[in-house]
Amino acid sequence: MKIAVVGATGLVGGEILKVLEERNFPVTELLAVASERSVGKEVTFKGKQIKVIGFEDAIAAKPEIAIFSAGGGTSLELAPRFAAAGITVIDNSSAWRMDPTKKLVVPEINAVTLTKEDKIIANPNCSTIQMVVVLNPLHQKYKIKRVVVSTYQSVTGTGKAAVDQLFAERAGDHSVSKVYPHPIDLNVLPHIDVFLDNGYTKEEMKMTNETKKIMGDDSIAVTATTVRIPTIGGHSEAVNIEFENEFDLDEVRQILSEAEGVIIQDDPKNFLYPMPLTAHGKDETFVGRIRRDESQPKTLNLWIVADNLRKGAATNTVQIAEFLAKHDLVGVAQEA
Repeated sequence: MKIAVVGATGLVGGEILKVLEERNFPVTELLAVASERSVGKEVTFKGKQIKVIGFEDAIAAKPEIAIFSAGGGTSLELAPRFAAAGITVIDNSSAWRMDPTKKLVVPEINAVTLTKEDKIIANPNCSTIQMVVVLNPLHQKYKIKRVVVSTYQSVTGTGKAAVDQLFAERAGDHSVSKVYPHPIDLNVLPHIDVFLDNGYTKEEMKMTNETKKIMGDDSIAVTATTVRIPTIGGHSEAVNIEFENEFDLDEVRQILSEAEGVIIQDDPKNFLYPMPLTAHGKDETFVGRIRRDESQPKTLNLWIVADNLRKGAATNTVQIAEFLAKHDLVGVAQEA
């Protein structure tokens, strides 16, 4: 299968190449695609150097699937052009997520809704993905009423320039251009994406709206506070879940232990709980600190960690591509 990675020179684009290779996706030809300023550069895939090409050449090459990680503006402009050429686009930006005509997919939850007609498929926000893979199996059993989530998100979620800012500050170098309005080293910023008129950030509203869309239930109330912290390689979340039905903690652990893509790390006596350090480079979502909220009935506390560049971005897009390939849901559209 001919695959294009649009935004191949970026942080997530590089991770997508790595995940395609690690998971042995059936790539017959890889197209590394980026903006004009990156054309001619090289990326590495399966030990080979691949020259970066521009958008027009990529469309002309007619890959079966194009995985986009090139920002919302690029996706809005170019995804429809790729789709019009019969190419199935899996988009990692926020451009299409809340479009009612587009599917927002986490494979463990709703890949079964995909059809060959879905030519632009949206990949959810990183912090939403790791939360819903844990929430969904519990929702099926106990029905979720309300979710309160506070996130602790890695600088890698902002991109390479943010990582550069963190390490420059740590080294005492203040000449590096700033991505954040304040220092990030030895600091915490309760501010991810832009502030909206309601006082929430765009990231917080993404978690609220995307959760409902992915899980197919608008009755789930979600409120979020998203926070940037000076870590590399993983987002963490403290999640408080109120159910309609009573639950049993042992049964909760059993459900989560059987959930696809979820690993329980919950042995506090031996200091075992999920951390960004141990989730780094892994595709699974880790859950621990599983305990009852003793302040109100039918309410559960969890701690969820995943590598935001992997399951939060690259891995989820590749898993969507794997589902499409397995179920023969791609192919250049036939002429009428």
